[in-house]
Amino acid sequence: MSAIAQFHLAFPVRDLDEARRFYGDTIGCPQGRSDVSYQDFDFFGHHLVAHIGGDGAPLQNGRFDGEAVPVPHFGMNLDRESWEALAKRLKAAGVSFHEEPHLRLKGKPGQHVTMFLFDPSGNALEFKSFDDPEQTFIP
Repeated sequence: MSAIAQFHLAFPVRDLDEARRFYGDTIGCPQGRSDVSYQDFDFFGHHLVAHIGGDGAPLQNGRFDGEAVPVPHFGMNLDRESWEALAKRLKAAGVSFHEEPHLRLKGKPGQHVTMFLFDPSGNALEFKSFDDPEQTFIP
């Protein structure tokens, strides 16, 4: 694979404001896109997303762009050529996807393609490719 841009980690938190203070104010991570259920952070160039449940408890499934996503999960933000090659490789290997490769945030800032799968131990993986990598951390 060619140019790998950023590691991606989505993780559960008990309180988004607490996470914003810690990652944003204490550590100094710029904040990106967010809503009532998640907050993106630029973690020294890598892509962290804090997710919370409606009752304040960490989730097993978060929400993003109207869809349930497994939390925690990790993966990579890839260039498009590498993402397409990986999708083809996974399909050829008969991998069962949790979310088939598809477009997310269509027509919005941060538009990207994504796919979710689980490794043999049940760890959730997400691979994505932003149409414009400069929009990874936009609010």
